Amino acid sequence: MQQREATSDLASSGGARGGQMALDAAQASPTPAIAATARILARLKDQPGPLLPVLHAVQHELGCIPAPAVQTIAEALNLSRAEVHGVITFYPHFRTEPPARHKLEVCRAESCQAMGGERLAEHARAALGCDFHSRTLDGEFSLEPVYCLGLCAQSPAVMIDGRPQARVTPDKLDRLLARTREARS
Repeated sequence: MQQREATSDLASSGGARGGQMALDAAQASPTPAIAATARILARLKDQPGPLLPVLHAVQHELGCIPAPAVQTIAEALNLSRAEVHGVITFYPHFRTEPPARHKLEVCRAESCQAMGGERLAEHARAALGCDFHSRTLDGEFSLEPVYCLGLCAQSPAVMIDGRPQARVTPDKLDRLLARTREARS
């Protein structure tokens, strides 16, 4: 019986060409997302537990974490793409697509729920035509849950583009959304 040497294809895990060699290749890339990711990796890769800081920095600079960046991160940190993707999908803060132009956050905490927050959330989903953690087809709005805006005495509350709004009814939400759309024109 002939013995065969065990081999594995590490290319998909980044292990075969990972580390500094992968980072050098990425820094020379003509693709802006890969080059930006490589600059961030060069700055952060040597700190303990670099994955989360790298992901935050990439999203901050690029607006999202695109697929080519995932590959570059995996190779430079000697991780598999699945490991990097798993972290990205575990934390709702990270996104793989560019953000919507406007962000609507609907409070899902107990006080807002007690004051009609669930009805408001259902109305927001219907008005925008998307669910939480997604965006409208036209890319204008993303809809995100938030777990307390600190306006408990004025529930239910939402935040649009970082501006909190209190005592929001479905009608008031419609007006706020229309005003936000008009502000673009």
